[in-house]
Amino acid sequence: MVHSQIAPQHDSSLPVGPHTLPATTHNYLLRSAQSLSEALGAGDVATRYACAHVAALRAAAALLSARARPTAPRRRPQKNAWVLLAEVAPELGEWATFFAAGAAKRAAAEAGSSRAVTEREADDLVRDADRFLALVEQSLGLTPHATLGERIAGRAAG
Repeated sequence: MVHSQIAPQHDSSLPVGPHTLPATTHNYLLRSAQSLSEALGAGDVATRYACAHVAALRAAAALLSARARPTAPRRRPQKNAWVLLAEVAPELGEWATFFAAGAAKRAAAEAGSSRAVTEREADDLVRDADRFLALVEQSLGLTPHATLGERIAGRAAG
């Protein structure tokens, strides 16, 4: 089986902004927001955690679709999205490491394990995925959405 690798794009002569982003980038951002919404509305902890993790993964895919480009196939092991994200967007490397560490918990939650995650972990991941999506939007030159924390703070101030 041949795997393609993805390399960072470094052509600074290309304009970056919402009108120059590939349609797939916008699609992944929309799907990320939908997964985040599903996480917020999920009644059970495992679903909330899994949806939040998928939201972060889709945000990472959005950034990869905008910044990375395929390279010639080589006989190297295939890299997951979090490894690629750290290579393509080093400024998000800590986020990539964080979400990569939660992949096994997401898999357990998706498999139906009621002990995979706690309610606190699920709620924290929803907030983290929300913040990560805003950072990805900002790094793509888009106006980031108001995060949950910002919306809550706005309601308290108003």
